[in-house]
Amino acid sequence: MEKLITIYHGSEQIVEVPTFGKGRKNNDFGLGFYCTESDNLAKEWAVSSLRNGFSNRYTLDTEYLNVLNLNSPEYTILNWIAILVEHRLFSIKTPIARRAKRYLIDNFGVNVNAYDLITGYRADDSYFDYAESFLNNGISVEQLARAMRLGKLGEQIVIKSQFAFSKLTYEGYDIAEKDVFYVLRKAGDDEANQMYLQMLEEESDGLYIQDIIRGGIKNDDARIPRNISE
Repeated sequence: MEKLITIYHGSEQIVEVPTFGKGRKNNDFGLGFYCTESDNLAKEWAVSSLRNGFSNRYTLDTEYLNVLNLNSPEYTILNWIAILVEHRLFSIKTPIARRAKRYLIDNFGVNVNAYDLITGYRADDSYFDYAESFLNNGISVEQLARAMRLGKLGEQIVIKSQFAFSKLTYEGYDIAEKDVFYVLRKAGDDEANQMYLQMLEEESDGLYIQDIIRGGIKNDDARIPRNISE
């Protein structure tokens, strides 16, 4: 990561002064200020079918920041899923899902609050279905990884610490037009939903969460996809 980067925060509001400690705790990586290095992606995240949004632009000095890069080879897709299930609200439909959540957090969890900055993929609602299905033993870890790769998920940058907030400088904003960016967002969601329905019809001999639990599989197992961007 370069020392000085430009990042964007998609929102229905202009945010000149991001505030440490505000926001929703049930986001992907917990409480933090969620951004991306893609202006267009921020604009997709900012709009709805009814309103325009704003892409707020900042420069961030990353020097001296303790950065967690979940897309680096040392982490697996299950590290990412473990962080999601710890922070996001999942539909726990079965006893296996309850055991799965606990097993993933205990064996693949990462203490995100130990870092100033986190980079990793964003679980848009359409792709959140895949994570829920995996947790409920509906798809294999190989299917999950394939869906994430094919989905071209946007990478987000999350400002976590008060120190990292102090390194942000507001640079202005652009309007995100709903007539342009909601269409792009919806097209991506539709594609993800179609791929999900097709995947449910497939048979897979891969590792399901129940296999992972029964086998006591850990993060160093070669059968776990190392990086969802590969």
